[in-house]
Amino acid sequence: MDINDSDPVRILSEDECWELLLSSSFGRLAAAVADDIEIFPLNFVAADKRLLFRTAEGTKLLALTVNNRVALETDDIGRSDAWSVVVKGIARVLDTQAEIEAANALPLRPLVPTLKYIWVEITPTELSGRRFALEPEPERY
Repeated sequence: MDINDSDPVRILSEDECWELLLSSSFGRLAAAVADDIEIFPLNFVAADKRLLFRTAEGTKLLALTVNNRVALETDDIGRSDAWSVVVKGIARVLDTQAEIEAANALPLRPLVPTLKYIWVEITPTELSGRRFALEPEPERY
């Protein structure tokens, strides 16, 4: 779908989405468990066309073991524009020592002072993004 320059909403390319994911570190993870959907705020890091985050035993990890299909949304609002990127993908716990050591070298630390030893990787299956011009509402009548 093409959007012209006068449209206040612009669809982002995959490369633009990855640029924003690389510059972002906080998002919301959505996971479905049984007949319910859970949303978890978390910090993450983008590396090698995948997203990684750390977690501990609990609801988030349980949700991922029940259904590994997830969505992560991250966004930002500035003075003149805003953007949102949504990543849908498959989550899995890193389990080899080599994977964990490589993840530990990434620049990701918990936002709150808690111990989180479990690394989760999201491999994207779908990526979408939009940039919004923040302007006054057009005249309605």
